[in-house]
Amino acid sequence: MLGSHHDKLMCFRALCCKGPPPARPEYDLVCIGLTGSGKTSLLSKLCSESPENVGSTTGFSIKAVPFQNAILNVKELGGANNIRKYWSRYYQGSQGVIFVLDSASSEDDLETARNELHSALQHPQLCTLPFLILANHQDKPAARSVQEIKKYFELEPLARGKRWILQPCSLDDMDVLKDSFSQLISLLEEKDHEAMRM
Repeated sequence: MLGSHHDKLMCFRALCCKGPPPARPEYDLVCIGLTGSGKTSLLSKLCSESPENVGSTTGFSIKAVPFQNAILNVKELGGANNIRKYWSRYYQGSQGVIFVLDSASSEDDLETARNELHSALQHPQLCTLPFLILANHQDKPAARSVQEIKKYFELEPLARGKRWILQPCSLDDMDVLKDSFSQLISLLEEKDHEAMRM
Protein backbone atom coordinates (compact mmCIF):
# COMPACT_ATOMS: atom_id res chain seq x y z
CA MET A 1 0.00 0.00 0.00
CA LEU A 2 2.76 2.33 1.00
CA GLY A 3 4.42 1.65 -2.33
CA SER A 4 1.59 3.04 -4.44
CA HIS A 5 1.32 6.18 -2.30
CA HIS A 6 5.04 6.67 -2.69
CA ASP A 7 4.77 6.21 -6.47
CA LYS A 8 1.98 8.78 -6.66
CA LEU A 9 4.07 11.22 -4.71
CA MET A 10 7.08 10.69 -6.97
CA CYS A 11 4.89 11.11 -10.01
CA PHE A 12 3.40 14.33 -8.65
CA ARG A 13 6.81 15.65 -7.77
CA ALA A 14 8.11 14.98 -11.27
CA LEU A 15 5.17 16.89 -12.73
CA CYS A 16 5.28 19.97 -10.58
CA CYS A 17 8.87 20.50 -9.56
CA LYS A 18 10.82 20.69 -12.76
CA GLY A 19 13.34 23.00 -11.11
CA PRO A 20 14.48 26.31 -12.52
CA PRO A 21 14.64 26.71 -16.29
CA PRO A 22 18.14 26.18 -17.66
CA ALA A 23 20.21 29.33 -17.38
CA ARG A 24 20.31 31.36 -20.58
CA PRO A 25 23.80 31.75 -21.93
CA GLU A 26 25.29 35.19 -21.40
CA TYR A 27 27.48 36.93 -23.93
CA ASP A 28 29.64 39.99 -23.41
CA LEU A 29 29.39 42.43 -26.28
CA VAL A 30 30.86 45.81 -26.99
CA CYS A 31 28.68 48.44 -28.68
CA ILE A 32 30.41 51.21 -30.61
CA GLY A 33 29.41 53.99 -33.00
CA LEU A 34 29.65 57.75 -33.28
CA THR A 35 27.77 60.10 -30.96
CA GLY A 36 24.21 60.51 -32.21
CA SER A 37 24.11 57.17 -34.02
CA GLY A 38 21.44 56.04 -31.54
CA LYS A 39 23.28 53.34 -29.55
CA THR A 40 21.79 54.26 -26.18
CA SER A 41 18.23 54.69 -27.51
CA LEU A 42 18.26 51.34 -29.29
CA LEU A 43 19.62 49.49 -26.26
CA SER A 44 17.15 51.25 -23.92
CA LYS A 45 14.28 50.26 -26.17
CA LEU A 46 15.46 46.63 -26.21
CA CYS A 47 15.51 46.72 -22.40
CA SER A 48 11.96 48.15 -22.51
CA GLU A 49 13.16 51.40 -20.97
CA SER A 50 11.86 54.67 -22.32
CA PRO A 51 14.37 56.14 -24.78
CA GLU A 52 12.87 59.65 -24.43
CA ASN A 53 15.29 61.21 -21.97
CA VAL A 54 18.45 59.51 -23.15
CA GLY A 55 21.56 61.67 -23.10
CA SER A 56 24.87 60.99 -24.83
CA THR A 57 26.98 58.32 -23.20
CA THR A 58 30.24 59.72 -21.92
CA GLY A 59 32.70 57.03 -21.03
CA PHE A 60 30.76 53.81 -21.08
CA SER A 61 27.70 52.10 -19.65
CA ILE A 62 26.75 48.45 -19.34
CA LYS A 63 23.28 47.07 -19.97
CA ALA A 64 22.04 43.51 -19.64
CA VAL A 65 19.70 43.05 -22.59
CA PRO A 66 17.43 40.02 -22.13
CA PHE A 67 16.35 37.84 -25.06
CA GLN A 68 14.46 34.57 -24.97
CA ASN A 69 17.50 32.43 -25.63
CA ALA A 70 20.36 34.56 -24.27
CA ILE A 71 21.31 37.54 -22.17
CA LEU A 72 23.59 40.06 -23.80
CA ASN A 73 25.76 42.11 -21.48
CA VAL A 74 26.40 45.10 -23.69
CA LYS A 75 29.19 47.51 -22.88
CA GLU A 76 28.28 50.66 -24.75
CA LEU A 77 31.13 53.08 -25.38
CA GLY A 78 30.59 56.80 -25.87
CA GLY A 79 31.14 57.94 -29.46
CA ALA A 80 32.56 61.42 -28.97
CA ASN A 81 35.82 62.36 -30.62
CA ASN A 82 37.83 62.42 -27.41
CA ILE A 83 36.47 59.04 -26.22
CA ARG A 84 36.89 57.06 -29.43
CA LYS A 85 40.64 56.88 -29.10
CA TYR A 86 40.15 54.92 -25.86
CA TRP A 87 37.65 52.43 -27.27
CA SER A 88 40.19 49.67 -27.66
CA ARG A 89 40.88 49.68 -23.90
CA TYR A 90 37.40 48.24 -23.44
CA TYR A 91 37.52 45.53 -26.11
CA GLN A 92 39.06 42.82 -23.98
CA GLY A 93 36.74 39.94 -23.12
CA SER A 94 34.21 40.85 -25.81
CA GLN A 95 32.51 37.98 -27.62
CA GLY A 96 30.81 40.08 -30.26
CA VAL A 97 30.52 43.62 -31.56
CA ILE A 98 27.52 45.85 -32.23
CA PHE A 99 28.36 48.79 -34.46
CA VAL A 100 25.64 51.43 -34.82
CA LEU A 101 25.78 54.03 -37.57
CA ASP A 102 23.46 56.88 -38.44
CA SER A 103 22.41 56.17 -42.01
CA ALA A 104 21.07 59.73 -42.35
CA SER A 105 24.24 61.46 -41.15
CA SER A 106 26.43 63.92 -43.05
CA GLU A 107 29.07 62.69 -45.49
CA ASP A 108 31.77 63.66 -42.99
CA ASP A 109 30.24 61.65 -40.19
CA LEU A 110 29.68 58.70 -42.46
CA GLU A 111 33.34 58.83 -43.48
CA THR A 112 34.37 58.87 -39.79
CA ALA A 113 32.01 55.98 -39.03
CA ARG A 114 33.49 54.03 -41.91
CA ASN A 115 37.03 54.56 -40.61
CA GLU A 116 36.00 53.53 -37.11
CA LEU A 117 34.26 50.40 -38.36
CA HIS A 118 37.28 49.48 -40.47
CA SER A 119 39.62 49.84 -37.47
CA ALA A 120 37.28 47.74 -35.32
CA LEU A 121 37.02 45.01 -37.96
CA GLN A 122 40.81 44.86 -38.13
CA HIS A 123 41.50 45.17 -34.40
CA PRO A 124 43.29 42.06 -33.06
CA GLN A 125 40.83 41.68 -30.17
CA LEU A 126 37.75 42.01 -32.39
CA CYS A 127 38.71 40.73 -35.82
CA THR A 128 37.56 37.14 -35.19
CA LEU A 129 34.28 38.13 -33.50
CA PRO A 130 30.79 38.30 -35.00
CA PHE A 131 29.75 41.86 -35.93
CA LEU A 132 26.20 43.21 -35.99
CA ILE A 133 26.23 46.46 -37.97
CA LEU A 134 23.03 48.47 -37.54
CA ALA A 135 22.20 51.14 -40.11
CA ASN A 136 20.05 53.19 -37.77
CA HIS A 137 17.64 56.10 -38.38
CA GLN A 138 16.15 54.43 -41.45
CA ASP A 139 12.96 56.38 -40.69
CA LYS A 140 14.64 59.69 -41.61
CA PRO A 141 14.13 61.02 -45.14
CA ALA A 142 17.89 61.37 -45.69
CA ALA A 143 18.63 57.76 -44.69
CA ARG A 144 20.79 55.79 -47.09
CA SER A 145 19.73 52.31 -48.04
CA VAL A 146 21.55 49.27 -46.72
CA GLN A 147 22.88 48.63 -50.24
CA GLU A 148 24.39 52.13 -50.37
CA ILE A 149 25.94 51.68 -46.95
CA LYS A 150 27.33 48.25 -47.79
CA LYS A 151 28.99 49.73 -50.86
CA TYR A 152 30.21 52.91 -49.17
CA PHE A 153 31.63 51.01 -46.19
CA GLU A 154 33.28 48.53 -48.56
CA LEU A 155 32.06 45.68 -46.41
CA GLU A 156 32.30 42.98 -49.04
CA PRO A 157 36.07 43.10 -49.60
CA LEU A 158 36.97 44.10 -46.05
CA ALA A 159 34.84 41.76 -44.05
CA ARG A 160 35.00 38.74 -46.33
CA GLY A 161 35.37 35.57 -44.30
CA LYS A 162 34.22 37.34 -41.15
CA ARG A 163 30.84 36.86 -39.60
CA TRP A 164 28.90 40.05 -39.95
CA ILE A 165 25.31 41.10 -40.34
CA LEU A 166 24.31 44.48 -41.76
CA GLN A 167 20.74 45.42 -40.90
CA PRO A 168 18.61 48.53 -41.38
CA CYS A 169 16.87 49.68 -38.21
CA SER A 170 15.00 52.48 -36.51
CA LEU A 171 13.40 52.94 -33.11
CA ASP A 172 10.00 52.60 -34.76
CA ASP A 173 10.54 49.03 -35.85
CA MET A 174 11.33 46.83 -32.89
CA ASP A 175 10.62 43.61 -34.80
CA VAL A 176 13.44 44.25 -37.24
CA LEU A 177 15.76 45.21 -34.39
CA LYS A 178 14.95 42.07 -32.40
CA ASP A 179 15.40 39.97 -35.50
CA SER A 180 18.86 41.49 -36.05
CA PHE A 181 19.83 40.56 -32.51
CA SER A 182 18.47 37.01 -32.96
CA GLN A 183 20.79 36.64 -35.94
CA LEU A 184 23.69 37.89 -33.84
CA ILE A 185 22.85 35.42 -31.07
CA SER A 186 22.92 32.59 -33.64
CA LEU A 187 26.42 33.65 -34.68
CA LEU A 188 27.51 33.79 -31.03
CA GLU A 189 26.11 30.30 -30.42
CA GLU A 190 27.91 28.96 -33.50
CA LYS A 191 31.16 30.44 -32.25
CA ASP A 192 30.52 28.87 -28.85
CA HIS A 193 30.01 25.42 -30.36
CA GLU A 194 33.18 25.79 -32.40
CA ALA A 195 35.14 26.66 -29.28
CA MET A 196 33.79 23.53 -27.58
CA ARG A 197 34.91 21.39 -30.50
CA MET A 198 38.47 22.71 -30.35
